[in-house]
Amino acid sequence: MNAKTADPTAPDQGRIVLLTTSHRVAPGLLSWPAWQALRTADRVLCADGAHPQLPYLREAGIRVDEAAPTAEELVDACAGGRTAVVVATGEGEPALTDGLARLAGSGRIRMPELELLPASYDLPGARLLDLVQVMDRIRLECPWSSQRTHRGLAKYAIEEAYELVEAIEDGDRDELREELGDVLLQVVFHARIAEEDPDAPFSVDDVAGTIVDKLIHRHPHVFGDETAETPEEVRAHWLRTKAAEKQRASVTEGVPHGQPGLALAAKLHSRVRTAHLDVPLPSGEGIGYELLALAARAETEGTDPEAALRAAARTYRDAIRAVEG
Repeated sequence: MNAKTADPTAPDQGRIVLLTTSHRVAPGLLSWPAWQALRTADRVLCADGAHPQLPYLREAGIRVDEAAPTAEELVDACAGGRTAVVVATGEGEPALTDGLARLAGSGRIRMPELELLPASYDLPGARLLDLVQVMDRIRLECPWSSQRTHRGLAKYAIEEAYELVEAIEDGDRDELREELGDVLLQVVFHARIAEEDPDAPFSVDDVAGTIVDKLIHRHPHVFGDETAETPEEVRAHWLRTKAAEKQRASVTEGVPHGQPGLALAAKLHSRVRTAHLDVPLPSGEGIGYELLALAARAETEGTDPEAALRAAARTYRDAIRAVEG
């Protein structure tokens, strides 16, 4: 029976199932409803003969026809109460779904039951896999990116971090999202370069695994038997586990001396204060010692001296623009 002349009194027009899968999930890992639909279907079709799911479906004993039927042909295939499952390609079969929508809107025929069935779907963080794949291709094919080194990229990590801080302080949500992506790119880029090291290679998975292990170990109140009811108790847990991990001979170890001066002074003072060391601030003449004292005072009062100075500088910048305008 042709779709255009279908009998409007037909008791059952069948069922069309559009089965979608995520390329970020390993082929063959499908939901139970998807397997049920595939096993009970009268016909399973896929327009892409190289679809990654096909070998696994056939291994499971499911016959898949490599075909790209029109909407009319698919409706005909379901006549008499039959079920047709279409394994969607990466584009989602827009021509087929548009055709089915036109048929349904025409009102000239009775349509089969239409169902969109996600067979697999992305978990949170799945787009990170796309980033890793894109970065891999850029590293291999881009003349500029393929020549970068850790040392050559170091300045960009600093620049992107500052741009992220600026977006946070400006309260610009769109800019914040973009700058977070730029910082993330630096991590993935460095990890991709690290894979090529002949002596001590590591991958982005190693990077992620390291920080996962660290976070779990330093949060015993979340993943272990410890308890912490206040931020102060959490910080105490963190400091204890960190001290046990690092086994440092000095509280100054691990403090990057290349950071801005105010931040460096505040960090050193924080380490001294947290360790309950009695180390007086050095006395001397000049603005440097005055700034050191101000940074220590700010840290004691819970103020980030770098952020405070940037806020004051932005106010100064606005005043300059007001005069210029």
